[in-house]
Amino acid sequence: MAASPTNPYSEAGVDTAAGDLAVELMKSSVRATHGPEVLGGVGGFAGLFDASALRDFRRPLLATSTDGVGTKVAIAQAIDKHDTIGQDLVGMVVDDIVVVGAKPLFMTDYIACGKVVPERIADIVRGIAEACSATGTALVGGETAEHPGLLGPRDYDVAGAATGVVEADAILGADRVQDGDAVIAVASSGLHSNGYSLVRHIVTRAGIGYGDNAADFGTTWGEALLEPTRLYTLPLLRLIEQLGGGVHSLSHVTGGGIAANLARVLPQGSWAEVDRSSWSPSPVFRVLSDIAGSTLESAEGTWNLGIGFLAVVAADKKDAAIAALNAEGMPSWQVGTVGFGPRPAGEFEQGAKGVDGGAVRLVGAYADGAK
Repeated sequence: MAASPTNPYSEAGVDTAAGDLAVELMKSSVRATHGPEVLGGVGGFAGLFDASALRDFRRPLLATSTDGVGTKVAIAQAIDKHDTIGQDLVGMVVDDIVVVGAKPLFMTDYIACGKVVPERIADIVRGIAEACSATGTALVGGETAEHPGLLGPRDYDVAGAATGVVEADAILGADRVQDGDAVIAVASSGLHSNGYSLVRHIVTRAGIGYGDNAADFGTTWGEALLEPTRLYTLPLLRLIEQLGGGVHSLSHVTGGGIAANLARVLPQGSWAEVDRSSWSPSPVFRVLSDIAGSTLESAEGTWNLGIGFLAVVAADKKDAAIAALNAEGMPSWQVGTVGFGPRPAGEFEQGAKGVDGGAVRLVGAYADGAK
């Protein structure tokens, strides 16, 4: 009796049936992000988005962003919890678009893995889809690629790209910033998705397992470190509309920390001092710094230290901005003021990520109590 023919692709370690099952499991989550602008459903070679709504713009400009989650995925893999990493991805990608004042339209994702485990892929995509819905973004397509031999069976990485639109004369940026503008901080939910190589180094060197109980957080270390990234897009878009031109520039505090990212959205010749005493970094930052035997100040170029976004607003709008953001569940407070002309003596950070913008430094000592 002849032997059944084998599938050479399966012998090479690629399971196409598992990939098909993963798509089936994620379909309902993806469809939930679709409005009437999305055509073609799930599974096409390309996602289709009806751009006829752009006719209502006088001069629509498309804004685009792409990013990943970094080594935070290693912790998700370590404790086999994958339902929040998708929110981190959307936060890293979509919240970059709102920095210029753009409304997100659609997003695509890419997941590379050593072995397709359908339930795991579905968990990741469900997290992406739920965060897309929370930011008003359609998830119009994506790709899951199985890379046996390149990645281990439990390994994966995620990335994504998004597109938004803004009216040309409504773009936010350094050119709008004025002398005396208030710098408003918006709290982070924790580490977000930056600095995890340092986090993992600290935890590993201390002999801590991700499944170990973390008494300071009331949960395991892995769960505490997977706290998902806060999503800022819709509250910030509403703030821009409410203040009617009062928001001049926005900064997403990601890699590089507070000073570097604020400097990117200030004009040349301007400067700002961010007052550390105006807030207390979240416990996760303090605990990690204590374990490492280092200071919070030494991590300022790596972690957000409790500030996920910064808004530069007109001086006469600062109280309204803080009140509006607090009403949205986004704890906010003033951390500084923009100045022009001669700046105080001392070292400032400037020229971050190729942008020759303003000059920023952090001053004072962090507050002891929780903000």
